[in-house]
Amino acid sequence: MKIIFHATGGNPDHWLHSLNLALPQHDIRVWHEGDTAPADYAIVWKPPAAMLAGRSDLKGIFNLGAGVDAILQLGDALPAGVPVIRLDDAGMGIQMAEYVSHALLRYFRRFDRYDQQRDAQHWRFLKPFEKSDFSVGVLGLGVLGQRIVDAIGHFGFPLHGWSRTQKHILGVTCYAGTDGLDAFLQASRVLVCILPLTEDTQGILHRENLQKLPKGAYLINVARGAHVVEEDLLALVREEHIAGATLDVFQQEPLPAGHAFWSEPRISITPHIAALTLRDESARQIADKIQALQQGHAISGIVDASRGY
Repeated sequence: MKIIFHATGGNPDHWLHSLNLALPQHDIRVWHEGDTAPADYAIVWKPPAAMLAGRSDLKGIFNLGAGVDAILQLGDALPAGVPVIRLDDAGMGIQMAEYVSHALLRYFRRFDRYDQQRDAQHWRFLKPFEKSDFSVGVLGLGVLGQRIVDAIGHFGFPLHGWSRTQKHILGVTCYAGTDGLDAFLQASRVLVCILPLTEDTQGILHRENLQKLPKGAYLINVARGAHVVEEDLLALVREEHIAGATLDVFQQEPLPAGHAFWSEPRISITPHIAALTLRDESARQIADKIQALQQGHAISGIVDASRGY
């Protein structure tokens, strides 16, 4: 089989090494502008429209990540009837769970405040939070969201979850749809955003919704920067309705110099590193799915474009 590869911003040599190990019998080439030679599959991250437009030969397009908003934005450039397939996890779930657990425990144990006291050379005991009052709401209960729920469930926090359609998860109070969003937000002292980015979820964390969180709430965003209306979050932090935020994603990346988030001590910033795609594990997963497709078997991870994930 012939496979074309393109990853915007990545080194293709590293990926080709992993893919050739996982798919040794197949011809894998890096796509370049003007390449219209036949291919059976495409493996991509943020591909240019010209790579896929007009192709009638592809049997599947593999997206090197769980988020598919960038590839779906190609719209009509995507070949009709060709499945877009996202990675189910590929090592990202445990990384997300580690990141969220760290941020959650940092707030619960008040290490964020102790860091501020250290900077001020101020030695003072802070009253611990009650775990029963420190409910955690996970906004998005897909593969990664459920992995986060599984990880933080061991700590004994009250757990809530929201999804577009109703889910049933042991130990989690689940809410669904537009009708369930308000109650979910009101119940979440710590809000973890792990939603896919779609037309419905873009800007979902605006002032009106963020104000529904309990006063003194915390936000952890490991999904997409476009979920958050940044000026609304900043205002609510400064008004002390939001006690703190840990953000791994932003509307513009890299976060521009001079952005107000840099100088707000209650906002913690990391450069989109909550979960990195692991090349070898991803290549093995893609190889397994290609084999299954070739044998006519069903696979997981096929994107429903009408839902946006």
